[in-house]
Amino acid sequence: MTIVGAGPGAADLLTFRAARAIAEADVVIWAASLVQEEVLQHAREDAQVMDSATMSLEDVLVVYERAAAEGLRVARIHSGDPALWGGTQEQLERCAELGVEVEIVPGVSSFSAVAAIAQRELTVPEVAQSVILTRLGGGKTPMPEGEEVREFARHGTTMAVFLSAARSGQLASELLEGGYGEDTPVVVAYQATWPEELVLRCTVGTLEATVKEHKLWKHTLFLVGPALGASGTRSHLYHPGHFHGFRRADPAARRALRQASSGGAGSTGGAGGTA
Repeated sequence: MTIVGAGPGAADLLTFRAARAIAEADVVIWAASLVQEEVLQHAREDAQVMDSATMSLEDVLVVYERAAAEGLRVARIHSGDPALWGGTQEQLERCAELGVEVEIVPGVSSFSAVAAIAQRELTVPEVAQSVILTRLGGGKTPMPEGEEVREFARHGTTMAVFLSAARSGQLASELLEGGYGEDTPVVVAYQATWPEELVLRCTVGTLEATVKEHKLWKHTLFLVGPALGASGTRSHLYHPGHFHGFRRADPAARRALRQASSGGAGSTGGAGGTA
C-alpha cells in the first residue's frame, strides 16, 4: 500500500514517484474534496477508484485488509504532504497491526506552494532563518500546551498557519499578543494552485478584515512574518567572498566580507551548501 502526497491541488505538482504509484495501483482512494480530479489520469482504466470523503478510517482499513489478502496494490492519495495534518500516523499503526506494508511518497506542502506563488523566500538572511508550521488552537483538534499561536509568535520569525481561517479574529489577536506588529506582512492564500486560487497580501492589523471581506473560512493558508516584506539582504553562499568545495573566494571580496562581519553586520546566513 502506498500513501501518496498529491501536493496542494494542481495535478502537475505530483512527483514522478507519486504518478507511478497511482499508475501501478489496483485500488485508488483519493480525497475528492481536497485533490483535483486530474490526478486520476494516472490511474489505470480498470482500477477501482474510491472517494475517501465518504469513508471513515474503519472503512478505509477494510479496503487495505482486502487488498492485502488479495495481493492488490492500493494508492491512498492525500492532499499536500502526508507528514502534515494528513491523518497518516493512525493509518500506519493500524496497517502495522494488519501486517500491511506501507510506502509513503512525500508531496509538496501548501506552504511551499504559497511561497512560490507569492514569490517570497521564507528564510531571508538577517531577517528570518526559521519557519514555524502550526495551526490555531480551539478547533476540533486540541493543541498541546505551549503550542498556541501567541507562543510561537514570540519568535518573530516566519509562520505558516494552517486550518485557521474560520477564526481569523482570534488568529490576529494571538499574533499581536505574541509580538508581531500590526504592520507585519501577511500572505493569505485560498485554494492555492487550484483554478479558484486567490492570493491576497495584507498585514496582521488588517488580517481579520481581509479574510471576512472575501468570505474565507476553509482551504486557506496564512504566511506571516517580516521576511515576506524584506529586501536588500544577501546570503554568503553566492557572495564572491565566500568559498566552498566547488568555488574559490575572490581575495578582495573575501577581505571585505570579513571586515563587514567583524564590524557588527552579523552573519548574512546561507553559509554552507554547495549550490
